[in-house]
Amino acid sequence: MKVIEIQPLTRATFAPFGDVIEMEGARNYPINAGKCVRYHDLAQVEAIGEEARTMISWLRGEPYALPLELKMVERHPLGSQAFVPLSSHPFLVVAARETGYGPSEPVAFRTRPGQGVNIWRNVWHGILTPLDGISDFIVIDRGGKGVNLEEHFYEEPFLIR
Repeated sequence: MKVIEIQPLTRATFAPFGDVIEMEGARNYPINAGKCVRYHDLAQVEAIGEEARTMISWLRGEPYALPLELKMVERHPLGSQAFVPLSSHPFLVVAARETGYGPSEPVAFRTRPGQGVNIWRNVWHGILTPLDGISDFIVIDRGGKGVNLEEHFYEEPFLIR
């Protein structure tokens, strides 16, 4: 089984797949008479297709143990999907490029506290994978008509560690 080593999540390493949602390095400015700072425009949210709309959901995920066997990735052709953690627990982010024949070999990232991700429309990615405890997430993605989920099962699984 091919081993995929987990790397730290950074804007540069995740750039081919989407946006890292974090305050560090983000454009910001004071609002509300200086009592609040707005970290502005952190991700490019996409929602296309018939009756497309952006929706906000709350997910609660149980933790996964490492190493993890990865058999499947998915993508959403009609909209991006953002995961904003509500705890300081890290989570695993898996992504893969499109090759023209399906997804490439995946890459894996571990978040730091205060980091979320926005996975762009049509990008192959793993499922939500909390690591260190039950974790809540705000998810911002697309609602509307049409099929917005494609799954790909690899011929051989990968071991992520």
